[in-house]
Amino acid sequence: MAMTFHCNIVSTEESLFSGLVETLVATGSQGELGINFGHAPLLTDLEPGPVRVVKQGGEEEVFFLSGGYLEVQPHITTILADTAIRAADIDEAAAMEAKKEALQAYQNQSGEFDYTRAATQLAEAVAQLRTLEELRRKARRGR
Repeated sequence: MAMTFHCNIVSTEESLFSGLVETLVATGSQGELGINFGHAPLLTDLEPGPVRVVKQGGEEEVFFLSGGYLEVQPHITTILADTAIRAADIDEAAAMEAKKEALQAYQNQSGEFDYTRAATQLAEAVAQLRTLEELRRKARRGR
């Protein structure tokens, strides 16, 4: 039986997950992180994208984060995010449309073009689509 640790995933709107996990995988500002039982204490910011949690017993769940922070303490790991949703709840059509709109904004730069806003929208849409792809890979592995 794998060693577990407690994990909380919290957004500004709600607590999405709280329970024992075997592994947590997220993308930090310096690259992909894998957290297991006994990981050294850590505080890092997270990039928009998927967070994969392997629960006690081996069941896997994928979440989308718009960014946030990951804190690892000896017996608990916490993710604090502005926006977090279960990958299964992502609206793929809306993510594709947001990506399309952000790309169009880049191409049609006007005098009032907000580069930061367009870049943020594009990064979030691409991250949502990447999260859906992670969910599809998970489903293929399960077959």
